[in-house]
Amino acid sequence: MNCNWFKLIMKVTKVKYGNNLQLDGMPIIFNQKGANLEIGNNCTIKSSFLSNLVGLYSRTIIVTRVPNAKIIIGNNVGISGATIYARKSIMIGDRTCIGGNCKILDNDFHPLDAEKRNQQLFNKCDGVADKDISSKSITIGKDCFIGCNSIILKGTVLGNGCVVGAGAVVSGVFDDNCVIVGNPGKVIKKLNN
Repeated sequence: MNCNWFKLIMKVTKVKYGNNLQLDGMPIIFNQKGANLEIGNNCTIKSSFLSNLVGLYSRTIIVTRVPNAKIIIGNNVGISGATIYARKSIMIGDRTCIGGNCKILDNDFHPLDAEKRNQQLFNKCDGVADKDISSKSITIGKDCFIGCNSIILKGTVLGNGCVVGAGAVVSGVFDDNCVIVGNPGKVIKKLNN
């Protein structure tokens, strides 16, 4: 698909994006009516299999799922085959790199209560009330690096300059310049900047 044609579709769905947006492949970028999705200047979104040598197993998916949800992506951000899915709020700071196949999810996708979850599953609908799906905002600071295949869970706050190791599962609040690895993600080092 022609990149300019895809950018036209983004404008129609009220996705705001800055100058020099580079799209490699065909990402899925969906902004729910009443939500806010903004992508800053000089951002690169990679979605084709060989666009990242890690090997992307899916296209980049950036979705605001409900009205009033927001995703704000800063300037000079690189994203490769990641899923960024908001029911509440996801903020990504300038110059942050999001490695291949990462997931950034501000919600549980489904109710924790079995009866409500089964209602959602077997009725084949997303009609479960928002209050039944737990969501908490995510903030990722400036100059962060999120390693491939990592998962950033709801409520996470990463300070500026944080590095998340490949495959980490991160939840919690982390100071600036932390190196976070493992499942659950733990600080193993502070960077001197």
